[in-house]
Amino acid sequence: MRPFRATGEFVAFCLDTLRSLFRRPFQFAETIQQAWFLVSVSILPTALVAIPFGAVVALQLGSLTKQLGAQSFSGAASIIAVVREAGPIVTALLIAGAGGAAMCADLGARKIREELDAMRVLGIDPIQRLVVPRVLASAVVAVLLNGVVSAVGIAGGYVFTVMLQDGTPGAYLASFAALGQVADLVSAELRALVFGILAALVGCYLGMTAKGGPKGVGQAVNTSVVVSFMLLFAVNFVMVAIYFQVVPQKGS
Repeated sequence: MRPFRATGEFVAFCLDTLRSLFRRPFQFAETIQQAWFLVSVSILPTALVAIPFGAVVALQLGSLTKQLGAQSFSGAASIIAVVREAGPIVTALLIAGAGGAAMCADLGARKIREELDAMRVLGIDPIQRLVVPRVLASAVVAVLLNGVVSAVGIAGGYVFTVMLQDGTPGAYLASFAALGQVADLVSAELRALVFGILAALVGCYLGMTAKGGPKGVGQAVNTSVVVSFMLLFAVNFVMVAIYFQVVPQKGS
């Protein structure tokens, strides 16, 4: 029964966090500080991962479209793949791996030092004071990082398609208008927002429930990364399936 109990406690934790969003005072300074921390640990790895990711997508799809005789649509296929899937997935992995793990370690250390209990004794709600700012910061940074991944991935795909596959620069961008639409970007940004919130919630929950001293904190950090990855991929599949059912695609 332990997994069901943990699931119920996590759902209750999420509901408490949602309720604390509308309570005053709002921790504006803490939110800005956490957002800056997430940007500082995520922006460079995000850009470095996005370049080869976009290049690999462009090379694979460029080769496939050439075999099918539809090389003029290689740009559209590459851009759609980067915007729809690469951006949100890379953002989710980096936010969960770097940001979520750091949140879990921070709150876990506070837990074993009994700082959270001391805050409750003083009448301070740890969820409102510590969790809410981290969740909001993670959500905002995830949306911004998704835009960075999309822009860098498209630029990397453009360079590799034009230079290595002798693609036409104008056709690379013009073909996207034939198949792409604004809903693709909106869907990607929405998924990045949800992924950022989930990664922060998982990291904060496991950090605040860590037990067993420093060893327990390390185990909680490892667990937070694994659980975040599994949850994010499952949620991504559901949201993508809903998107294709709700939004009509161009050319279909």
